[in-house]
Amino acid sequence: MAGQQLQVLTTLDAAKTQWYHFTAIVVAGMGFFTDAYDLFCISLVTKLLGRIYYTDPAGPDPGTLPPNVAAAVNGVALCGTLAGQLFFGWLGDKLGRKSVYGMTLLLMVVCSVASGLSFGSTPTGVMATLCFFRFWLGFGIGGDYPLSATIMSEYANKKTRGAFIAAVFAMQGFGILTGGIVTLVISTVFRRAFPAPAYLVDAAASTVPQADYVWRIILMLGAAPAILTYYWRTKIPETARYTALVARNAKQAAADMSKVLQVEIEAEPEKLDEVTRDKDYGLFSSRFARRHGFHLLGTAATWFLVDIAYYSQNLFQKDIFTSIHWIPKARTMSALDEVFRISRAQTLIALCGTVPGYWFTVFLIDILGRFVIQLLGFAMMTAFMLGLAIPYHHWTTAGNHIGFAVMYGFTFFFANFGPNATTFIVPAEIFPARLRSTCHGISAAAGKAGAIIGAFGFLYAAQSQDEAHVDAGYNPGIGVRNALFVLAACNLLGFFFTFLVPESKGKSLEEMSGEANEEETSGDAAKAVQPVSGLEMV
Repeated sequence: MAGQQLQVLTTLDAAKTQWYHFTAIVVAGMGFFTDAYDLFCISLVTKLLGRIYYTDPAGPDPGTLPPNVAAAVNGVALCGTLAGQLFFGWLGDKLGRKSVYGMTLLLMVVCSVASGLSFGSTPTGVMATLCFFRFWLGFGIGGDYPLSATIMSEYANKKTRGAFIAAVFAMQGFGILTGGIVTLVISTVFRRAFPAPAYLVDAAASTVPQADYVWRIILMLGAAPAILTYYWRTKIPETARYTALVARNAKQAAADMSKVLQVEIEAEPEKLDEVTRDKDYGLFSSRFARRHGFHLLGTAATWFLVDIAYYSQNLFQKDIFTSIHWIPKARTMSALDEVFRISRAQTLIALCGTVPGYWFTVFLIDILGRFVIQLLGFAMMTAFMLGLAIPYHHWTTAGNHIGFAVMYGFTFFFANFGPNATTFIVPAEIFPARLRSTCHGISAAAGKAGAIIGAFGFLYAAQSQDEAHVDAGYNPGIGVRNALFVLAACNLLGFFFTFLVPESKGKSLEEMSGEANEEETSGDAAKAVQPVSGLEMV
Protein backbone atom coordinates (compact mmCIF):
# COMPACT_ATOMS: atom_id res chain seq x y z
CA MET A 1 0.00 0.00 0.00
CA ALA A 2 2.70 2.45 1.01
CA GLY A 3 4.58 1.84 -2.21
CA GLN A 4 1.50 2.88 -4.17
CA GLN A 5 1.03 6.11 -2.23
CA LEU A 6 2.81 9.44 -2.67
CA GLN A 7 6.11 9.72 -0.82
CA VAL A 8 5.12 13.06 0.71
CA LEU A 9 2.07 11.44 2.34
CA THR A 10 3.84 8.31 3.57
CA THR A 11 6.60 10.52 4.98
CA LEU A 12 4.03 12.55 6.92
CA ASP A 13 2.37 9.37 8.19
CA ALA A 14 5.66 7.93 9.41
CA ALA A 15 7.23 11.17 10.71
CA LYS A 16 8.41 11.19 14.30
CA THR A 17 6.87 13.74 16.63
CA GLN A 18 8.84 16.94 16.23
CA TRP A 19 8.69 20.69 16.76
CA TYR A 20 6.36 21.50 13.87
CA HIS A 21 3.70 19.20 15.36
CA PHE A 22 3.70 21.21 18.58
CA THR A 23 3.69 24.48 16.64
CA ALA A 24 0.60 23.32 14.75
CA ILE A 25 -1.10 22.27 18.01
CA VAL A 26 -0.46 25.68 19.59
CA VAL A 27 -1.50 27.67 16.50
CA ALA A 28 -4.70 25.67 15.99
CA GLY A 29 -5.30 25.20 19.73
CA MET A 30 -5.20 28.89 20.59
CA GLY A 31 -8.04 29.38 18.16
CA PHE A 32 -10.04 26.82 20.11
CA PHE A 33 -9.03 28.43 23.38
CA THR A 34 -10.52 31.68 22.06
CA ASP A 35 -13.59 29.87 20.72
CA ALA A 36 -14.42 28.34 24.10
CA TYR A 37 -13.73 31.53 26.03
CA ASP A 38 -15.99 33.55 23.72
CA LEU A 39 -18.82 31.00 23.57
CA PHE A 40 -19.04 30.23 27.27
CA CYS A 41 -18.10 33.51 28.98
CA ILE A 42 -21.54 34.89 28.13
CA SER A 43 -23.13 32.46 30.60
CA LEU A 44 -21.09 34.09 33.38
CA VAL A 45 -22.49 37.56 32.78
CA THR A 46 -26.13 37.04 31.75
CA LYS A 47 -27.33 37.47 35.35
CA LEU A 48 -25.37 40.72 35.53
CA LEU A 49 -26.91 41.94 32.27
CA GLY A 50 -30.36 41.30 33.74
CA ARG A 51 -29.52 43.32 36.84
CA ILE A 52 -28.03 46.24 34.92
CA TYR A 53 -30.68 46.61 32.22
CA TYR A 54 -33.89 45.03 33.53
CA THR A 55 -34.07 45.73 37.28
CA ASP A 56 -37.06 47.46 38.81
CA PRO A 57 -35.83 48.68 42.22
CA ALA A 58 -39.40 48.46 43.53
CA GLY A 59 -39.54 44.71 42.78
CA PRO A 60 -38.78 42.00 45.36
CA ASP A 61 -36.01 40.46 43.21
CA PRO A 62 -33.29 41.88 40.95
CA GLY A 63 -34.00 42.01 37.23
CA THR A 64 -33.37 39.12 34.87
CA LEU A 65 -33.19 38.99 31.11
CA PRO A 66 -36.65 38.41 29.57
CA PRO A 67 -36.98 34.87 28.14
CA ASN A 68 -36.64 35.90 24.51
CA VAL A 69 -33.64 38.13 25.26
CA ALA A 70 -31.94 35.45 27.39
CA ALA A 71 -32.45 32.87 24.63
CA ALA A 72 -31.04 35.27 22.02
CA VAL A 73 -28.01 36.34 24.07
CA ASN A 74 -27.13 32.73 24.94
CA GLY A 75 -27.96 31.19 21.58
CA VAL A 76 -27.19 33.73 18.84
CA ALA A 77 -23.45 32.94 18.81
CA LEU A 78 -24.33 29.27 18.37
CA CYS A 79 -26.47 30.15 15.34
CA GLY A 80 -23.53 32.06 13.89
CA THR A 81 -21.23 29.14 14.65
CA LEU A 82 -23.50 26.73 12.77
CA ALA A 83 -23.51 28.99 9.70
CA GLY A 84 -19.73 29.49 9.92
CA GLN A 85 -19.05 25.76 10.14
CA LEU A 86 -20.97 25.09 6.94
CA PHE A 87 -19.57 28.08 5.04
CA PHE A 88 -15.91 27.89 6.05
CA GLY A 89 -15.95 24.09 5.91
CA TRP A 90 -16.98 24.32 2.25
CA LEU A 91 -14.57 27.19 1.59
CA GLY A 92 -11.67 25.26 3.14
CA ASP A 93 -12.10 22.56 0.49
CA LYS A 94 -12.51 25.08 -2.34
CA LEU A 95 -9.73 27.59 -1.58
CA GLY A 96 -7.47 25.62 0.74
CA ARG A 97 -7.17 25.35 4.50
CA LYS A 98 -4.54 28.06 4.93
CA SER A 99 -6.26 30.54 2.60
CA VAL A 100 -9.26 30.97 4.88
CA TYR A 101 -7.61 30.19 8.24
CA GLY A 102 -6.65 33.79 8.95
CA MET A 103 -10.10 35.12 7.99
CA THR A 104 -11.80 33.29 10.85
CA LEU A 105 -9.35 34.63 13.43
CA LEU A 106 -9.68 38.23 12.25
CA LEU A 107 -13.46 37.98 12.42
CA MET A 108 -13.22 36.65 15.99
CA VAL A 109 -10.92 39.49 17.07
CA VAL A 110 -13.07 42.25 15.59
CA CYS A 111 -16.35 40.86 16.92
CA SER A 112 -14.99 40.10 20.42
CA VAL A 113 -14.00 43.75 20.79
CA ALA A 114 -17.23 44.97 19.20
CA SER A 115 -19.32 42.81 21.56
CA GLY A 116 -17.80 44.61 24.52
CA LEU A 117 -18.54 47.96 22.91
CA SER A 118 -22.24 47.18 22.37
CA PHE A 119 -24.22 50.40 22.54
CA GLY A 120 -27.78 51.64 22.68
CA SER A 121 -29.98 54.22 24.39
CA THR A 122 -32.33 51.51 25.67
CA PRO A 123 -31.80 48.01 27.10
CA THR A 124 -33.29 46.57 23.91
CA GLY A 125 -30.79 48.53 21.82
CA VAL A 126 -27.81 47.29 23.84
CA MET A 127 -28.99 43.67 23.67
CA ALA A 128 -29.70 43.90 19.93
CA THR A 129 -26.21 45.28 19.26
CA LEU A 130 -24.66 42.61 21.48
CA CYS A 131 -26.55 39.86 19.66
CA PHE A 132 -25.54 41.22 16.25
CA PHE A 133 -21.83 41.14 17.04
CA ARG A 134 -22.06 37.78 18.82
CA PHE A 135 -23.67 36.24 15.74
CA TRP A 136 -20.68 37.26 13.61
CA LEU A 137 -18.32 36.26 16.40
CA GLY A 138 -19.94 32.82 16.23
CA PHE A 139 -19.58 32.83 12.44
CA GLY A 140 -15.81 33.19 12.80
CA ILE A 141 -15.68 30.61 15.58
CA GLY A 142 -17.59 28.20 13.35
CA GLY A 143 -14.88 28.33 10.71
CA ASP A 144 -12.26 27.33 13.23
CA TYR A 145 -13.85 23.90 13.82
CA PRO A 146 -13.40 22.28 10.38
CA LEU A 147 -10.21 24.17 9.52
CA SER A 148 -8.30 23.47 12.76
CA ALA A 149 -9.30 19.80 12.83
CA THR A 150 -8.49 19.27 9.15
CA ILE A 151 -5.14 21.06 9.30
CA MET A 152 -4.06 19.10 12.37
CA SER A 153 -5.16 15.75 10.95
CA GLU A 154 -3.37 16.41 7.66
CA TYR A 155 -0.14 17.43 9.38
CA ALA A 156 -0.05 14.62 11.94
CA ASN A 157 1.53 11.19 11.67
CA LYS A 158 -0.86 8.24 11.85
CA LYS A 159 0.55 6.86 15.12
CA THR A 160 -0.27 9.92 17.27
CA ARG A 161 -2.80 11.73 15.05
CA GLY A 162 -5.65 11.23 17.52
CA ALA A 163 -3.67 12.74 20.39
CA PHE A 164 -2.65 15.76 18.30
CA ILE A 165 -6.21 16.55 17.19
CA ALA A 166 -7.44 15.93 20.74
CA ALA A 167 -4.78 18.32 22.09
CA VAL A 168 -6.12 21.06 19.79
CA PHE A 169 -9.64 20.42 21.03
CA ALA A 170 -8.45 20.20 24.66
CA MET A 171 -7.62 23.88 24.51
CA GLN A 172 -11.38 24.38 24.69
CA GLY A 173 -11.19 23.24 28.32
CA PHE A 174 -8.54 25.83 29.12
CA GLY A 175 -10.66 28.46 27.38
CA ILE A 176 -13.66 27.62 29.60
CA LEU A 177 -11.43 27.58 32.69
CA THR A 178 -9.78 30.87 31.77
CA GLY A 179 -13.19 32.48 31.23
CA GLY A 180 -14.10 31.55 34.78
CA ILE A 181 -10.79 32.73 36.22
CA VAL A 182 -10.87 36.05 34.32
CA THR A 183 -14.42 36.67 35.55
CA LEU A 184 -13.37 35.80 39.11
CA VAL A 185 -10.46 38.24 38.99
CA ILE A 186 -12.38 41.11 37.40
CA SER A 187 -15.41 40.71 39.67
CA THR A 188 -13.12 40.58 42.73
CA VAL A 189 -11.29 43.77 41.70
CA PHE A 190 -14.56 45.63 41.12
CA ARG A 191 -16.16 44.29 44.34
CA ARG A 192 -13.28 45.65 46.38
CA ALA A 193 -13.10 48.93 44.50
CA PHE A 194 -16.88 49.52 44.52
CA PRO A 195 -18.49 47.72 47.50
CA ALA A 196 -22.27 47.42 47.36
CA PRO A 197 -25.02 46.10 49.66
CA ALA A 198 -27.23 43.11 48.89
CA TYR A 199 -30.40 43.72 46.86
CA LEU A 200 -32.52 43.10 49.98
CA VAL A 201 -30.73 45.89 51.83
CA ASP A 202 -30.72 48.53 49.08
CA ALA A 203 -32.07 47.53 45.67
CA ALA A 204 -30.82 50.57 43.79
CA ALA A 205 -27.32 50.58 45.31
CA SER A 206 -26.79 46.81 44.91
CA THR A 207 -25.79 47.29 41.26
CA VAL A 208 -23.05 49.90 41.06
CA PRO A 209 -22.75 51.90 37.78
CA GLN A 210 -19.24 50.54 37.27
CA ALA A 211 -20.69 46.99 36.94
CA ASP A 212 -21.46 47.88 33.33
CA TYR A 213 -17.70 47.79 32.63
CA VAL A 214 -17.33 44.27 34.05
CA TRP A 215 -19.19 42.32 31.37
CA ARG A 216 -17.70 44.47 28.61
CA ILE A 217 -14.11 43.84 29.75
CA ILE A 218 -14.76 40.10 30.07
CA LEU A 219 -16.13 39.85 26.52
CA MET A 220 -13.41 42.03 24.97
CA LEU A 221 -10.56 40.03 26.52
CA GLY A 222 -11.59 37.15 24.25
CA ALA A 223 -9.72 38.92 21.44
CA ALA A 224 -6.32 38.73 23.19
CA PRO A 225 -5.28 35.09 22.46
CA ALA A 226 -6.54 35.37 18.87
CA ILE A 227 -4.39 38.46 18.26
CA LEU A 228 -1.33 36.67 19.65
CA THR A 229 -1.62 33.74 17.21
CA TYR A 230 -2.70 35.55 14.03
CA TYR A 231 0.86 36.01 12.74
CA TRP A 232 1.68 32.31 13.09
CA ARG A 233 -1.49 31.32 11.26
CA THR A 234 -0.41 33.31 8.25
CA LYS A 235 3.00 31.57 8.24
CA ILE A 236 1.84 27.95 8.46
CA PRO A 237 2.14 26.31 5.00
CA GLU A 238 -0.80 24.71 3.21
CA THR A 239 -1.21 21.04 4.10
CA ALA A 240 0.44 18.59 1.72
CA ARG A 241 -2.75 16.57 1.39
CA TYR A 242 -4.70 19.55 0.12
CA THR A 243 -1.88 20.70 -2.18
CA ALA A 244 -1.34 17.23 -3.63
CA LEU A 245 -4.74 15.50 -3.60
CA VAL A 246 -7.02 18.51 -4.17
CA ALA A 247 -4.92 21.22 -5.87
CA ARG A 248 -2.95 18.46 -7.73
CA ASN A 249 0.39 20.23 -7.26
CA ALA A 250 2.85 17.47 -6.33
CA LYS A 251 5.90 19.72 -6.67
CA GLN A 252 4.58 22.34 -4.23
CA ALA A 253 3.45 19.71 -1.72
CA ALA A 254 6.90 18.06 -1.76
CA ALA A 255 8.68 21.43 -1.45
CA ASP A 256 6.51 22.57 1.48
CA MET A 257 6.92 19.34 3.44
CA SER A 258 10.64 19.04 2.66
CA LYS A 259 11.04 22.40 4.37
CA VAL A 260 8.80 21.49 7.31
CA LEU A 261 10.19 17.98 7.89
CA GLN A 262 13.76 18.93 6.86
CA VAL A 263 14.11 15.88 4.62
CA GLU A 264 14.33 15.49 0.84
CA ILE A 265 10.97 14.44 -0.65
CA GLU A 266 10.43 13.47 -4.29
CA ALA A 267 7.57 15.28 -6.05
CA GLU A 268 6.26 12.26 -8.07
CA PRO A 269 3.83 14.08 -10.41
CA GLU A 270 3.23 10.90 -12.45
CA LYS A 271 2.25 8.93 -9.36
CA LEU A 272 -0.04 11.78 -8.31
CA ASP A 273 -1.95 11.41 -11.58
CA GLU A 274 -2.33 7.71 -10.89
CA VAL A 275 -3.36 8.15 -7.25
CA THR A 276 -5.98 10.82 -7.97
CA ARG A 277 -7.40 9.24 -11.12
CA ASP A 278 -11.15 8.55 -10.90
CA LYS A 279 -11.42 9.96 -7.35
CA ASP A 280 -13.36 13.14 -8.10
CA TYR A 281 -16.78 12.16 -6.78
CA GLY A 282 -18.81 14.88 -5.06
CA LEU A 283 -20.65 15.15 -1.77
CA PHE A 284 -24.04 14.41 -3.34
CA SER A 285 -22.87 11.56 -5.58
CA SER A 286 -24.07 7.97 -5.20
CA ARG A 287 -20.44 6.93 -4.77
CA PHE A 288 -20.03 9.15 -1.72
CA ALA A 289 -23.35 7.88 -0.34
CA ARG A 290 -22.25 4.25 -0.72
CA ARG A 291 -18.84 4.74 0.80
CA HIS A 292 -19.38 7.47 3.39
CA GLY A 293 -23.12 8.06 3.76
CA PHE A 294 -23.46 6.09 6.99
CA HIS A 295 -20.23 7.59 8.28
CA LEU A 296 -21.55 11.14 7.80
CA LEU A 297 -24.86 10.18 9.43
CA GLY A 298 -22.95 8.71 12.37
CA THR A 299 -20.60 11.66 12.90
CA ALA A 300 -23.42 14.21 12.53
CA ALA A 301 -25.92 12.36 14.76
CA THR A 302 -23.47 11.66 17.59
CA TRP A 303 -22.23 15.26 17.59
CA PHE A 304 -25.83 16.53 17.52
CA LEU A 305 -26.80 14.40 20.53
CA VAL A 306 -23.76 15.08 22.71
CA ASP A 307 -24.04 18.84 22.18
CA ILE A 308 -27.66 18.91 23.35
CA ALA A 309 -26.44 17.68 26.73
CA TYR A 310 -23.08 19.45 26.78
CA TYR A 311 -24.22 22.96 25.93
CA SER A 312 -27.37 22.87 28.05
CA GLN A 313 -25.16 21.92 31.00
CA ASN A 314 -22.47 24.50 30.31
CA LEU A 315 -24.65 27.48 29.48
CA PHE A 316 -27.08 26.93 32.34
CA GLN A 317 -24.82 25.74 35.14
CA LYS A 318 -25.74 28.88 37.06
CA ASP A 319 -29.45 27.93 36.98
CA ILE A 320 -28.74 24.38 38.16
CA PHE A 321 -26.47 25.62 40.94
CA THR A 322 -29.17 28.03 42.07
CA SER A 323 -31.84 25.32 42.04
CA ILE A 324 -29.78 23.12 44.39
CA HIS A 325 -28.97 26.19 46.55
CA TRP A 326 -25.22 26.09 45.85
CA ILE A 327 -25.51 29.74 44.82
CA PRO A 328 -27.67 31.86 47.19
CA LYS A 329 -30.83 33.62 46.08
CA ALA A 330 -30.10 36.66 43.94
CA ARG A 331 -31.81 39.06 46.35
CA THR A 332 -29.29 38.17 49.08
CA MET A 333 -26.33 39.36 46.99
CA SER A 334 -25.11 42.45 45.18
CA ALA A 335 -24.68 42.28 41.41
CA LEU A 336 -20.92 41.78 41.58
CA ASP A 337 -21.25 39.23 44.40
CA GLU A 338 -23.49 37.17 42.13
CA VAL A 339 -21.02 37.31 39.23
CA PHE A 340 -18.24 36.24 41.60
CA ARG A 341 -20.19 33.26 42.99
CA ILE A 342 -21.35 32.04 39.55
CA SER A 343 -17.82 32.22 38.12
CA ARG A 344 -16.37 30.48 41.19
CA ALA A 345 -18.79 27.56 40.83
CA GLN A 346 -18.19 27.26 37.08
CA THR A 347 -14.41 27.47 37.53
CA LEU A 348 -14.47 24.63 40.07
CA ILE A 349 -16.48 22.43 37.70
CA ALA A 350 -14.10 23.25 34.82
CA LEU A 351 -11.01 22.61 36.93
CA CYS A 352 -12.18 19.34 38.44
CA GLY A 353 -14.32 17.84 35.67
CA THR A 354 -14.00 19.58 32.31
CA VAL A 355 -10.24 20.06 31.84
CA PRO A 356 -9.08 16.62 33.12
CA GLY A 357 -11.48 14.83 30.76
CA TYR A 358 -9.93 16.44 27.69
CA TRP A 359 -6.43 15.37 28.66
CA PHE A 360 -7.45 11.80 29.46
CA THR A 361 -8.59 11.71 25.84
CA VAL A 362 -5.27 13.15 24.61
CA PHE A 363 -3.24 10.50 26.44
CA LEU A 364 -5.47 7.48 25.78
CA ILE A 365 -7.11 7.97 22.37
CA ASP A 366 -4.31 6.32 20.40
CA ILE A 367 -4.26 3.44 22.88
CA LEU A 368 -7.97 2.71 23.40
CA GLY A 369 -9.21 4.13 20.09
CA ARG A 370 -11.96 6.58 19.23
CA PHE A 371 -14.76 4.02 19.15
CA VAL A 372 -14.27 2.70 22.70
CA ILE A 373 -13.78 6.15 24.24
CA GLN A 374 -16.95 7.45 22.58
CA LEU A 375 -19.02 4.44 23.70
CA LEU A 376 -17.64 4.67 27.24
CA GLY A 377 -18.31 8.41 27.39
CA PHE A 378 -21.92 8.17 26.24
CA ALA A 379 -22.58 5.24 28.61
CA MET A 380 -21.12 7.00 31.65
CA MET A 381 -22.84 10.31 30.83
CA THR A 382 -26.15 8.43 30.71
CA ALA A 383 -25.41 6.74 34.03
CA PHE A 384 -24.42 9.95 35.83
CA MET A 385 -27.37 11.90 34.39
CA LEU A 386 -29.70 9.22 35.74
CA GLY A 387 -27.78 9.32 39.02
CA LEU A 388 -28.59 13.03 39.24
CA ALA A 389 -32.19 12.76 38.03
CA ILE A 390 -33.60 9.73 39.87
CA PRO A 391 -32.72 10.90 43.44
CA TYR A 392 -32.96 14.60 42.47
CA HIS A 393 -34.90 15.56 45.62
CA HIS A 394 -32.10 14.03 47.68
CA TRP A 395 -29.52 16.27 45.99
CA THR A 396 -31.54 19.43 46.62
CA THR A 397 -31.71 18.93 50.39
CA ALA A 398 -29.25 20.63 52.71
CA GLY A 399 -25.91 18.86 53.09
CA ASN A 400 -26.03 17.06 49.73
CA HIS A 401 -25.00 19.89 47.42
CA ILE A 402 -21.35 18.82 47.27
CA GLY A 403 -22.42 15.34 46.19
CA PHE A 404 -24.51 16.83 43.40
CA ALA A 405 -21.58 18.97 42.23
CA VAL A 406 -19.28 15.90 42.21
CA MET A 407 -21.79 13.87 40.15
CA TYR A 408 -22.34 16.83 37.86
CA GLY A 409 -18.58 17.20 37.42
CA PHE A 410 -18.32 13.53 36.39
CA THR A 411 -20.81 14.10 33.55
CA PHE A 412 -18.43 16.77 32.23
CA PHE A 413 -15.43 14.51 32.72
CA PHE A 414 -16.96 11.73 30.63
CA ALA A 415 -18.25 14.17 28.03
CA ASN A 416 -14.69 15.33 27.42
CA PHE A 417 -13.11 11.91 27.97
CA GLY A 418 -15.70 10.76 25.49
CA PRO A 419 -17.96 12.05 22.72
CA ASN A 420 -17.34 15.79 23.08
CA ALA A 421 -13.74 15.13 22.00
CA THR A 422 -14.14 12.14 19.68
CA THR A 423 -16.94 13.72 17.64
CA PHE A 424 -14.48 16.51 16.81
CA ILE A 425 -11.64 14.13 15.92
CA VAL A 426 -13.23 11.42 13.78
CA PRO A 427 -14.77 13.59 11.00
CA ALA A 428 -11.28 14.97 10.30
CA GLU A 429 -9.97 11.45 9.65
CA ILE A 430 -12.49 9.38 7.69
CA PHE A 431 -13.52 11.52 4.70
CA PRO A 432 -11.59 12.19 1.44
CA ALA A 433 -9.30 15.24 1.27
CA ARG A 434 -11.44 17.13 -1.26
CA LEU A 435 -14.47 16.84 1.07
CA ARG A 436 -12.79 16.55 4.48
CA SER A 437 -13.33 20.13 5.62
CA THR A 438 -16.88 20.19 4.23
CA CYS A 439 -17.89 16.94 5.97
CA HIS A 440 -16.32 18.08 9.22
CA GLY A 441 -18.25 21.34 8.89
CA ILE A 442 -21.51 19.44 8.31
CA SER A 443 -20.90 17.21 11.34
CA ALA A 444 -19.97 20.21 13.48
CA ALA A 445 -23.02 22.14 12.28
CA ALA A 446 -25.22 19.21 13.31
CA GLY A 447 -23.55 19.49 16.71
CA LYS A 448 -24.33 23.18 16.91
CA ALA A 449 -27.96 22.46 15.98
CA GLY A 450 -27.97 20.23 19.06
CA ALA A 451 -26.30 23.00 21.06
CA ILE A 452 -29.02 25.46 19.98
CA ILE A 453 -31.70 22.99 21.09
CA GLY A 454 -29.86 22.60 24.39
CA ALA A 455 -29.39 26.34 24.83
CA PHE A 456 -32.92 27.39 23.90
CA GLY A 457 -34.80 24.27 24.98
CA PHE A 458 -33.24 23.87 28.42
CA LEU A 459 -33.94 27.52 29.21
CA TYR A 460 -37.67 26.80 29.00
CA ALA A 461 -37.80 23.09 29.85
CA ALA A 462 -35.94 23.39 33.15
CA GLN A 463 -38.49 25.84 34.57
CA SER A 464 -40.34 24.49 37.58
CA GLN A 465 -43.64 22.69 37.08
CA ASP A 466 -44.99 24.75 39.98
CA GLU A 467 -46.08 28.19 38.73
CA ALA A 468 -45.07 29.76 42.04
CA HIS A 469 -41.41 28.92 41.36
CA VAL A 470 -41.23 29.83 37.68
CA ASP A 471 -38.82 32.64 36.71
CA ALA A 472 -40.38 35.93 35.65
CA GLY A 473 -41.60 35.88 32.05
CA TYR A 474 -41.51 32.10 31.67
CA ASN A 475 -44.20 29.45 31.56
CA PRO A 476 -44.00 26.31 33.72
CA GLY A 477 -41.66 23.69 32.24
CA ILE A 478 -40.85 20.08 33.01
CA GLY A 479 -38.40 20.98 35.79
CA VAL A 480 -34.68 20.35 36.17
CA ARG A 481 -35.23 16.70 37.18
CA ASN A 482 -37.19 15.78 34.05
CA ALA A 483 -34.83 17.83 31.89
CA LEU A 484 -31.98 15.66 33.20
CA PHE A 485 -33.95 12.55 32.16
CA VAL A 486 -34.25 14.00 28.64
CA LEU A 487 -30.51 14.65 28.51
CA ALA A 488 -29.84 11.08 29.67
CA ALA A 489 -32.00 9.80 26.81
CA CYS A 490 -29.99 11.89 24.31
CA ASN A 491 -26.77 10.34 25.62
CA LEU A 492 -28.22 6.84 25.28
CA LEU A 493 -29.19 7.52 21.66
CA GLY A 494 -25.65 8.78 21.04
CA PHE A 495 -24.30 5.47 22.35
CA PHE A 496 -26.22 3.56 19.66
CA PHE A 497 -25.41 5.97 16.81
CA THR A 498 -21.70 5.47 17.61
CA PHE A 499 -21.97 2.07 15.91
CA LEU A 500 -22.21 3.87 12.54
CA VAL A 501 -18.74 5.41 13.00
CA PRO A 502 -15.62 3.40 12.02
CA GLU A 503 -12.42 3.15 14.05
CA SER A 504 -9.53 5.16 12.58
CA LYS A 505 -6.81 4.39 15.13
CA GLY A 506 -3.48 3.60 13.52
CA LYS A 507 -4.72 4.01 9.92
CA SER A 508 -3.67 6.62 7.40
CA LEU A 509 -6.17 9.22 6.25
CA GLU A 510 -6.06 7.70 2.76
CA GLU A 511 -6.89 4.23 4.07
CA MET A 512 -9.91 5.60 5.94
CA SER A 513 -11.16 7.75 3.08
CA GLY A 514 -10.55 5.26 0.27
CA GLU A 515 -8.02 7.54 -1.46
CA ALA A 516 -5.27 4.95 -1.18
CA ASN A 517 -4.51 3.56 -4.62
CA GLU A 518 -6.67 0.47 -4.37
CA GLU A 519 -9.65 -1.01 -6.15
CA GLU A 520 -12.89 0.29 -4.67
CA THR A 521 -15.33 -2.57 -4.92
CA SER A 522 -18.79 -2.83 -3.53
CA GLY A 523 -17.32 -5.18 -0.94
CA ASP A 524 -14.89 -2.49 0.19
CA ALA A 525 -17.72 0.00 0.49
CA ALA A 526 -19.78 -2.42 2.53
CA LYS A 527 -16.80 -3.13 4.74
CA ALA A 528 -16.30 0.61 5.29
CA VAL A 529 -19.64 0.96 7.05
CA GLN A 530 -19.11 -1.92 9.49
CA PRO A 531 -18.48 -0.01 12.71
CA VAL A 532 -17.94 -3.07 14.89
CA SER A 533 -14.37 -3.05 13.58
CA GLY A 534 -13.79 -0.45 16.29
CA LEU A 535 -14.14 -3.20 18.89
CA GLU A 536 -11.79 -5.51 17.02
CA MET A 537 -9.00 -2.96 17.07
CA VAL A 538 -8.67 -2.75 20.85
